[in-house]
This record gives sequence, C-alpha cells and structure tokens, in this order.
Amino acid sequence: MSEQLLFVILLFSPLVGFIINGLRFQSKNYRLSGGLASFCVFLSFLASVFLVIKLAALPGSQRVLSASLFPWIEVGSLSSYFRFVVDPISSIMILVITGVGTLIHIFSIGYMSHDERPTKYFAYLNFFVFNMLLLVLGDNLLVMFTGWEGVGLCSYLLIGFWFTDEQKAAAGMKAFITNRIGDAGFLLGIFLIYSTFGTLQFSSLIETLPSVSEMGWTGPITLSCLFLFIGATGKSAQIPLYVWLPDAMAGPTPVSALIHAATMVTAGVYMIVRLGDFFMLAPYAMAVIALIGALTAFFAATIGITQWDIKKVLAYSTVSQLGYMFLAVGVGAFGAAMFHLMTHAFFKALMFLGSGSVIHAMNDEQDIRKMGGLKKSMPITYWTFVCGWLAIIGAPGFSGFFSKDEILWNAFQSPMGSKGLWLIGVLGAVLTAFYMTRLMALVFWGKSRVPKDIHPHESPLSMTFPLVVLGVLSVIGGWVGVPHVIGGLLGHMPNYLEHWLSFSFQNKIELPEASASLEWMLMTGSTLLVFLSAYVAYDFYVRNPSRPQLIAAKAGEFYTWVYNKYFVDEFYNAKIIQPTVKLGKGLWEYIDVSFIDRITYWVSAWVLHMGRAFRYLQNGNAQVYALYISLGVVGTVICAMLAGM
Repeated sequence: MSEQLLFVILLFSPLVGFIINGLRFQSKNYRLSGGLASFCVFLSFLASVFLVIKLAALPGSQRVLSASLFPWIEVGSLSSYFRFVVDPISSIMILVITGVGTLIHIFSIGYMSHDERPTKYFAYLNFFVFNMLLLVLGDNLLVMFTGWEGVGLCSYLLIGFWFTDEQKAAAGMKAFITNRIGDAGFLLGIFLIYSTFGTLQFSSLIETLPSVSEMGWTGPITLSCLFLFIGATGKSAQIPLYVWLPDAMAGPTPVSALIHAATMVTAGVYMIVRLGDFFMLAPYAMAVIALIGALTAFFAATIGITQWDIKKVLAYSTVSQLGYMFLAVGVGAFGAAMFHLMTHAFFKALMFLGSGSVIHAMNDEQDIRKMGGLKKSMPITYWTFVCGWLAIIGAPGFSGFFSKDEILWNAFQSPMGSKGLWLIGVLGAVLTAFYMTRLMALVFWGKSRVPKDIHPHESPLSMTFPLVVLGVLSVIGGWVGVPHVIGGLLGHMPNYLEHWLSFSFQNKIELPEASASLEWMLMTGSTLLVFLSAYVAYDFYVRNPSRPQLIAAKAGEFYTWVYNKYFVDEFYNAKIIQPTVKLGKGLWEYIDVSFIDRITYWVSAWVLHMGRAFRYLQNGNAQVYALYISLGVVGTVICAMLAGM
C-alpha cells in the first residue's frame, strides 16, 4: 500500500465517520453510530501501524515519511501546503491518538447507551480525532494551528455536550475562552517567527536557525518561544491558564479520557518538542517553561488532596502530570517528555475510563465519600484501576516509574535543570502518591458508604475490554524506555525509545558524567518517599478514617484555601473578569451611549433641522421663487453700488 494512501486513510477516515454520523445526528442507535465511529478510528490506527513499520525500515537519520495533498495558502512570499509528515516524534503521537482513541470510542458505546444524542456525540468524537491528527501530522505551523483550533472547537462541543445543564454549558464556554487567550499568544508567536525567518515550515525553520543561543528576553527567538508557550499553557492547562481543565469534567467521562488525558492537553508539549531545536536557542524561555512546569506539577497536586469528586481528583492529577512534561522540555529532555506523554496516555486514560465505569455503576454519583468497598462488586474495574494507580505513583516496573524517573533525573543532572526543580518534582510525586492512594481507598477499599438505593455492578464488555487493554499497557508500556542504569542490570537491555528519537534533535542536551550510584540513590530515595506517602494515605483513609478530619480541622485556614483551590477562580473573577466587564459597561455607557451616540444624534438632528429649513426655501411656489429672485437682484445691485463707492 502506497504511503500517500496510508496518509489519506490515517487522516480522513475519522472525518468520514464525522460526516456520516453528522448527517444522521438525530439517530438514537448508539450501537450503529458507535460502531461506525470506532471502526473509522481503528482504520486510522491500522494506517498508523503500517506507516510506523515503513518508518522503522528506514535508516535512523532518514526516518521521515511525507505526503503533500494540495497547495493551501499562497500570498506573496508565504506558501503553505497541506503537507503531512510522519517521523519518530509524530509516530508516537499518531499511535497514541488512534490506538487509545479506538479504545475510548469502544468504551463510549456502553457508556453513552442511555444518552439522548449518541450519534451527535460520536460525530463530535470523530471530528476531534481528525483535528488532533491534523495538528500532529502537519509539517508547518499553519496546518498545526488549524488542527490546534479544531481540537479547541471540539473540546467546547464535547465539554458542553449536555448543554441543557447551565453549569455544563458554562464549563464548555470557560474552556473555549481560556484557550482563546492562549491561542492569541500562539498566533503572535507564529507572526513573529514568519517575520523573522520568512518560513513556517518546521524543517526549513530549523535549517535557518543561528548556531548560537540567544541571550536576553527581547530577542525574536526568545519572544517567539514565550508567545508559543502562552499557547501551550492554554491548551495543556499550565499556570496561569489551567483553570478550564478541572471544570471540563462536566462533559461525558470518555471525553475526559480522550481529550483531557491522552490527546488534546498534550498538544502544547508536542508543539514544543516538535520545535525543540528552536526552543533550545532560547535558554531564558526554557527556564520559564521548566519553572512553570515544576510549579504546576506541585501546585495542582496539593489541590488534588482535598477534592471529593472522582473526576476532579483525576483532573488535577492531569494538570500535575502535564507539569512534569513541561519540566522535562524546559530542561531540554524532549525524549523524556514524549516518554511520559505516552505512558500518561495509557494510565490516565485507564483511570478516567475506570472512573466512568464507577460512575456508571453508581447511577452517575461522583462523590467519593459515597463510595467505598467497590472492589467486590466491580472486580475488573478495580484490578485495572490498580494498574493505573501503581503506574501513576511510580511503582517500580510500572510504566509511570520509568518515565517519571527519567524526568526527575534530567531535572537534576541537565545543565538547564537544577536541584531545586528536582526537589519540586519529587514533592509533586510524593503528593501524587498520597492523593491517588486516597482515591483508591475511598472508592474501592474500606467499608461501603454506598447509598442503599444504589446497587453497584460491573460494567458491560464494551467498557471493561478497553480497561483491560489499557491496564496491560500501564504495566508494560514503560519498558520501551528503560534507563541505562536499570537496563545494565537486565542484560544491557537497550532504551528503545531513546534510540527511536536519537536523530530527531540537532541541539541535544548532553548530561554530565555522573556515577550510577548517584542515580540509584536518587531513584531509590524518591521511590521510598512515594511508598511512604502511599502508606500514610492508606493509614488515614482505611485504618484510621477519622484522622483526616482531625488534621483538616487543625489545619484551619490553610485547609480552607487548598479545598477552595486557593481561590484562583474567585481571584480571576474579582480581579480580571469583573473589572473587564465593568470596563466594557463603562465604555458602553460613557463612551458609546453618552459620547458617540450623542454626537451621532446631534449631527443627525442638525442635518434634519437644516433640511427642514431648506424645505421652506424649496416649497414649489413660483411666486415665492420670484420673490427670492427679486431679493437676489436687489442684493446684487446694492453690493455693486457699494463696491463702486
């Protein structure tokens, strides 16, 4: 099969599903619409597999497959084509998007079986996958930005899918507006790059870059990187634009798994990795990215400790894990960022779908205080959730252990990192172990607190099958990137992912020589702290369930701040949104109504009065016209006489 055809199948198969289901959007046949949507995404997955196989057969330095479909924009010197590229970086993304996406589509068939608009839902889901593929496959910033805006639109449609609920509709609007703020920064970055380098194509841009890093804050590369990072903070929910993602849990749970765990929220990370050589020339911007990522990882983890909504806990966990990815790219560890992006897609999609299975079994109840002991009635959901829990806390051997350790090691050793960044990362990992163990304890362990009118039960096969597959990937997914210090003990097991990405970046960070004992010490120390934190959470919420309430009471005002998410939303509303609304109302009342409108009314009234005055002159009466002529003649004669005197 030709590469061109594989590209067409990969990209446009979900679009075909969107069109077919979109034309029959009123149908309530969830099996037909869900089956069609799942099949279309699965076709894309098969095309992805074949393309990656073709890619792997090429020599390392020549691993690029491309397809140019048609010219798009040609204005002056700007020439942009709908051209798509699969290389080692984008190959990881397309496998995640289509592979995990297929499982989420299948899960949705059972989850949305009782919904009133399942066909519309699956149409939106297919359209999202199409736009996400457009984003990661484009070989230039314009095609990427088209997909970037497309996934933003789809997130709005899917988050606010149950739009008859005012709160859910508001959540969709909040996500849309917050992302538009970030996208404005992204656009400024694109404009600055084109005005400076005259190209928006990734390969051409890399070829025109200077060989020396740009020092300072005002250079075009640094400013471009900072503007692009503003876009990334919106799409990937980093400080200060993270506030939309927790509210985005208002949408159907599979939406959270697809958009807010495995795909869309990683777009910012992918964009920086794709432009890795460009960002490496802006060390000041990279320092900002690393610091924001580390702070977001820690900040969001503290909030996750106090949340009671099962999806909100996972939402803040997502924000925190994305922070680790930005910490990685900020210290130049692009491979580690892609590694954690991949493993996070497995275990976080698993946990979101697992929460959906729990919500389905609990008649849409999401408060974890009303759960407990569910492992008996939901064994498949429980054991797969255990795999995700062990992966996210970084238990040795599970996928998250390898990728998170890689990030922490790079934060510690990289010339662009620091021990402070490493410490913040470790503290975030400790908090992650606590709140995820707390979630496990309150949902699956301990005594049941389920209301008597609810009878929990295991989900159907369409929902448990994706959980099992993702559970397996959460266990084995990290073994493609085993660190060298561990691989040496396993018969010199290679780091396959590192080898796969080895030719993707020209400006690489070379870690200084360090003893294996130091890496073992840091790895062992952080792992022991993680297990200690998990044990404390187990002790608090299973063995001594009254202790958290006593600690919360003693914490007083501090607990109130954390529980209320540090009042960030309230701060934004009070200091940004309301002043903006008041400014708008003031401009409308005093500038528009009192000034512009009054001037308009005055001018129109003056014209009207002048017209009325001239109307008396032009009244159609011949005798009056004769009088005017006589007066004119007399006036002319008098003027002539005066002039002759």
